[in-house]
Amino acid sequence: MLYWFLRLAVVGPLVRLLFRPWMEGEENIPKSGPAVLVSNHISAGDTFVLPALIHRRLTFPAKAELFEGTGIKGRFIGAFMRGIGQLPMDRSGGRASATSMDGVLSVLEAGDLLGIYPEGTRSPDGRLYKGKTGVARLVLKAGVPVIPVGMINTQFVPSRIPGVKTIRRPGIRIGAPLDFTRYAGAGNNRNVLRYVTDEIMNAVMELTGQTYVDAYGSSVKEALEQGKEFPAKVLSRPGDGVAPPPMPLPGTPETGAKTPEPAPKPLVTPADVADLPPAVGDGAR
Repeated sequence: MLYWFLRLAVVGPLVRLLFRPWMEGEENIPKSGPAVLVSNHISAGDTFVLPALIHRRLTFPAKAELFEGTGIKGRFIGAFMRGIGQLPMDRSGGRASATSMDGVLSVLEAGDLLGIYPEGTRSPDGRLYKGKTGVARLVLKAGVPVIPVGMINTQFVPSRIPGVKTIRRPGIRIGAPLDFTRYAGAGNNRNVLRYVTDEIMNAVMELTGQTYVDAYGSSVKEALEQGKEFPAKVLSRPGDGVAPPPMPLPGTPETGAKTPEPAPKPLVTPADVADLPPAVGDGAR
């Protein structure tokens, strides 16, 4: 399979030879079974350094347009993305988005690893930004563990060769699995989704030591592109000062209230795709 050929014979050896990476905590990745790896995103290098070093296959959702290119270059990129098993994610809504979400969930249903960058875009300045709640919806729907990952020093910097950039001693820290199954019945409770997302981002922050900014990275980038200042607040941690959701949640049997019948619709719907950032595409800008 192309994925393992590239991983074992091309990308993996090159990453080790050229960048001399280090990694801590790989034992926290389960040897088998599904899990979602969530990471900060500081460089395009994140998308190949992490898969090159861990021993299990890792699948990222990718911007659908990468699979639909025309011309020699576009067709080559599309074939390459399919060959390494990456998933096209269409966030335009309707049936296309439903198919995209089915593909994302199928990775976990098959017992594999899925990679997500909750920030939705590369950090504009190396700090950690607010996570999008799509990752919480996915995790609660799938009922799988979350593995926090901290990418360190993956920025491209000038090398000794003029005009050529490199990565110097990138690092990966992998944290202990997080379990949010206690909130599986929360539905689309916004407080729960935000709490779960903030807890995930806090675990990432503890691995990287980044400063946390309570704003979406995409909003900050847009303001910078327009030459404007964005009033972003720095917090000691994601969700600082916000109380955890009550347990048990209102409406569960423990409260004595009647539990509604399970809804036939999945927790993650096509409309939620817009809040589940692809790791390759928009998230790699």
